Amino acid sequence: MGTQIRKTYRGLNPSMLRDEVRGLLHRQGIAAVEIESQTYGLSSGATQSRITLALQTRGGPENQSQCGSVHILGSPRDETKILLEVDEALCPQERVSAFQEDLDFVLGSYEMKW
Repeated sequence: MGTQIRKTYRGLNPSMLRDEVRGLLHRQGIAAVEIESQTYGLSSGATQSRITLALQTRGGPENQSQCGSVHILGSPRDETKILLEVDEALCPQERVSAFQEDLDFVLGSYEMKW
């Protein structure tokens, strides 16, 4: 069974979000390794960005295993979306909850509430 965290932020640079997510996950013993970072041009001249991170439990090389992923999408409308998926069998719910609390504290003022 997996856990998902979905959030939309206004006025937040996708690269800043990536860096914050990596730092907050590191505090919980989860390594976020960048797999892909792309920027797409639009006909209007604006750009969109896409960042994908793989999540791994930390430990020695023989003890690391992929436990989830993070997808960050930046749109030209000044919105940045994040989708974090974690496999609860490999990463305890307490770590995910602590990460979400830290994320809400640090970036809560940027979050769009629906």
